[in-house]
Amino acid sequence: METTTISASPVAAITRPLAAVRRSVGRWGLIAALAALPIYYGITDLTNGYPAGVVAGHAVIHHDLSKLGFNFAEGLSNGAIWALIAIGYTLVYGIIELINFAHGDVFMIGSFTAVGLWGTLGLGLTTGALGLVGGLLVTLVITMIVTGSLNVLIERVAYRPLRGAPKLAALITAVGFSFILQNVGLLWRGGSPQSVNDLIRSQQPVFTIGGVPILRGYILALAVMIPLVFALTWFINQTRAGRAMRATAQDPEAARLMGVNVNATISLTFLLGGMLAGAAGLVYALYETNVWYFQGFKAGLIAFTAAVMGGIGNVRGAVLGGLIIGVIQSLADSRLGPQWTEAVVFGYLIAIMVLRPRGLLGEETREAG
Repeated sequence: METTTISASPVAAITRPLAAVRRSVGRWGLIAALAALPIYYGITDLTNGYPAGVVAGHAVIHHDLSKLGFNFAEGLSNGAIWALIAIGYTLVYGIIELINFAHGDVFMIGSFTAVGLWGTLGLGLTTGALGLVGGLLVTLVITMIVTGSLNVLIERVAYRPLRGAPKLAALITAVGFSFILQNVGLLWRGGSPQSVNDLIRSQQPVFTIGGVPILRGYILALAVMIPLVFALTWFINQTRAGRAMRATAQDPEAARLMGVNVNATISLTFLLGGMLAGAAGLVYALYETNVWYFQGFKAGLIAFTAAVMGGIGNVRGAVLGGLIIGVIQSLADSRLGPQWTEAVVFGYLIAIMVLRPRGLLGEETREAG
C-alpha cells in the first residue's frame, strides 16, 4: 500500500505571514494604545482650549500644549517613585519567581523612618539650605539601610524556609508579612494620614520650560531615581555580585555548582530592592508631604503593575512601566477625575498584556528563557 506524505511547506507558507502580521499588529497597536491619550488631549487643548484662570469675571481660555506638558512633568515625577518601588518587585521575581507582596509596606516603613529621622536630626522649615541638604542625605542613607535590612530579614525569616515549598505557601506568607508591617505602621503613627513638614517646598517652581513650571518636587524625584537606577544597572552588569545575581536568576542549581552562594545572592537581591523602596519612601514623604500606614498597599499595587507592564524581571522595563503609569495617572486625574484613574491604568495594562504578553521590554525570567 502506498503512503503519501503531506508537505509542511504550504502550512509554513501560511503561518509565517500570519505570525509577521501578528507581530506588526502587536507592535503598532501597542504604540497606538500608548499614544492615544496624549494625542487626544493634545488635539483637544489646541482646538477647544482649556480654562487658565479668570480675568475681569471672564474665563481665560488657552489654546496650547502647556497643560499637557504639565501633565507629563507631574506624571514623570510620580512615575519615578513607582519605578523605584517596581524595581524591587522585578528583582525579587526575577531571581526566585516570588511576588513579594510585603514590598509595598517596606516602602511605607521607609517613609515613616525618614519622617522620624527628620525630627531626630532637627530638620524643620527654618533649617538652612546646607543643613537641609546634608540632613536629607543622611536621612536617605539611614532609611535605605533600615529598609534594606528589613527586606533581608523578611527573606531570611519568611521566604528562605519555604524555598522548596509550593509557591502558594510563599505567596500567602508574603501577604501575611504585608499585614504585619501595616500593623506596625498603624501602631507607629496611628490610623489617619498625617501631614509632615514641606521641607523642600515641593510645589515651588524652580524654572519654566515652554510654559510648564518645573517644581522642586519634580526635580527631587528624578534626581534621586536616575542616579540610583544607573548605579543599580552598573552593579548588576559590571560587578561579580551582579553577575552572581544574573546567574542565579537564570539557573540557581547551575550557579550553585559554579561556586555561587545562592542564599547570599538572594539576600543581596532583597537588600537592593529594600534600599530602593526606602529611597522611594523618603521621596514620597517629601513630595506628598503626608504619610499613612496604608500608603504601601496602593503604591505596591501600582508598582507591581508597572513591573508587569514593563516586563517582569526586567529592570529597565520596571522603570519604563513606572514612568508610563505616572503619566497615565496624571492625565486621568487631570482630565477625567481621580475616580477613573485606577480603571484607566488597569485598562492600559490589559491592552498591553493582550498586545505584548511579556511586557513592553520583555520578561527576563527562567520561564521566559
